[in-house]
Amino acid sequence: MRILGIDPGYAILGYGIIDKKGNHFSVCDYGVVTTNPSMEMPDRLKHLYTQVMELIHEYEPDVVSIEELFFNTNSKTALLVGQARGVVILACANSGIEIREYTPLQIKQGLVGYGRADKKQVQAMVKAILNLNEVPKPDDTADALAAAICHGNSARMLQNIEKFK
Repeated sequence: MRILGIDPGYAILGYGIIDKKGNHFSVCDYGVVTTNPSMEMPDRLKHLYTQVMELIHEYEPDVVSIEELFFNTNSKTALLVGQARGVVILACANSGIEIREYTPLQIKQGLVGYGRADKKQVQAMVKAILNLNEVPKPDDTADALAAAICHGNSARMLQNIEKFK
């Protein structure tokens, strides 16, 4: 199974593409899509859409795992990130790719086993699970890879449940 993990953002969108075979994960690619702050928001969203479509065409993922939004205070930022998230979901839906959404708590639980784990713990698990030499940078890439791993682990649990029905 090939999984595209997304950490949504309108300035920096993290992505990570992994393959899962049995209990083994391997990295295909990871990085960020950035937009220029001087661009108008519609142009930034169009750029994000185009870049995500290119990733989909190049790597042909089976599923996308996208982090749900969690914001405490800044509603304007939440709305802008929500727009970027919507563009990613649209790109995946237009490509016929299954979309799975996970909260930050679920992602942390899926990687570290503790929903209140800190960023360094999550990054260390991403590095260990994917057998990387160093923690992926910037943080947005590690978060996207974490979302992909979370789905890979969740998919395995769902398959096991189906076997026992």
